[in-house]
Amino acid sequence: MAIPFVNSIISWFLKKRKHQMELFIKYPVDVQNELLFGLIQVAKNTEFGKKYDFSSIKSYEDFALRVPIQQYESIEPLIERCRKGEQNLFWPTKIKWFAKSSGTTNAKSKFIPVSDEAIEDCHLKAGKDMLCLYINNNEETRLFNGKGLRLGGSAAVYEDNNSYFGDLSAIIIENMPFWADFSSAPSQEVALMSEWETKMEAIISETINEDITSLVGVPSWMLVLLNKVLEKTGKDHILEVWPNLEVYFHGGVNFNPYREQYKKLIPKKDFKYYETYNASEGFFALQDINGCLDLLLMLDYGIFYEFIPMNNYDGETSKAIPISKVRLHENYAVVITTNGGLWRYLIGDTIKFTSLNPYRIRITGRTKHHINVFGEELIIENAEEALKLACSKTKTTITDYTVGPIFMDGKIKGSHEWVIEFASAPDNLEYFTELLDNALKSINSDYEAKRYNNMTLVMPKVHSVRKGLFYSWLKKKGKLGGQHKVPRLSNKRDFVEELLSL
Repeated sequence: MAIPFVNSIISWFLKKRKHQMELFIKYPVDVQNELLFGLIQVAKNTEFGKKYDFSSIKSYEDFALRVPIQQYESIEPLIERCRKGEQNLFWPTKIKWFAKSSGTTNAKSKFIPVSDEAIEDCHLKAGKDMLCLYINNNEETRLFNGKGLRLGGSAAVYEDNNSYFGDLSAIIIENMPFWADFSSAPSQEVALMSEWETKMEAIISETINEDITSLVGVPSWMLVLLNKVLEKTGKDHILEVWPNLEVYFHGGVNFNPYREQYKKLIPKKDFKYYETYNASEGFFALQDINGCLDLLLMLDYGIFYEFIPMNNYDGETSKAIPISKVRLHENYAVVITTNGGLWRYLIGDTIKFTSLNPYRIRITGRTKHHINVFGEELIIENAEEALKLACSKTKTTITDYTVGPIFMDGKIKGSHEWVIEFASAPDNLEYFTELLDNALKSINSDYEAKRYNNMTLVMPKVHSVRKGLFYSWLKKKGKLGGQHKVPRLSNKRDFVEELLSL
């Protein structure tokens, strides 16, 4: 156990950062503009910088006109050259790390370049900031008297042509400062194990007798781990195993479907949940207030932000706006320029601003993960909110779900098909379906219009499937663990049909 003065020293060191955050909160546009021109200056002699004549860019308008918005496929040839050893292509310092990411269960992998600057000034800085904000908000914390249980990705780091690739979490663990490793569990050796189920057992063996004070990881996978801990120990709830547990830092998927299950597992009134928003491409936002659902957009992590209004979204040909022009409660696709060499890169996420002073956001979904087969424009935020309402009224909880369309066929009208794995299933699935449908109508006017008198869409079809189905599905695809996510909404039927066939 770390002794109390270590707790005090680490807390003092982390708290100092709060004053730097106040600078970008007070001068967000200036900080972002300075950052953009810093990135342009640093990369002006790279192959990419010369191609778009970075040396002559004098304003944001020049930059937006000159450099095209890009998705992964557009920059993949440059990334592949970099992976084979070529350097100074899109970033001047040597890039040896690549975060392997598929985002969802799609087979195709992306290799996102991760520079030393991105590791140090973005990902590791965000980890420290997460602790800094928590400590500033919770003066009585005993966080560093115990250890943080981290549940990262399932892959170790692999070498290929003197470059290294793996889950981002594995790359971060490889580069962690000594004090972070000292205050974390499990050991690095276990954290980097590749085989997910063996790793789970090893984590449990290593941590059940530790004084765990915090949890860090993706909610869906952390839930699997915590339930296995209870199975192994025979305890009724997690506080019987780790009585000093005080906070769960989570991100990666929407927490709403899991909230009630966590409350049962960790029955502590003042237990804290802190949300983070990061991806292989960068760390973007952190919860900065106890109990708040909004995230503070972090503007000094070497990432310059632009936003595409979703009502005008058209992939790479979209027109983006800088942060100074965003409006409250509109849905935007996020475009980033980073200190890892990504230039005007579409990350595929959508957000909305809940505050402009400071800039706070909520994640609303993915540009590709929505259903709009019938003009209903159903996004993940709508689905999550409707599920929350239906679950609340039926006293049920959900482990996982996915939704796809039922296409029109002759006289058969369109519909949505939901595959839901309940932790506690409703007594009456028909009533649950009705509540879900009504909630969607109240939340989304496009959906309501298409459902009016069953003209275009008929009542959704809901399947309550066996416990463990989604786990079996991910296992079959070799996608167990850490950063793999279930695709929530799709315009195709592939995921629904694969699940139902199991």
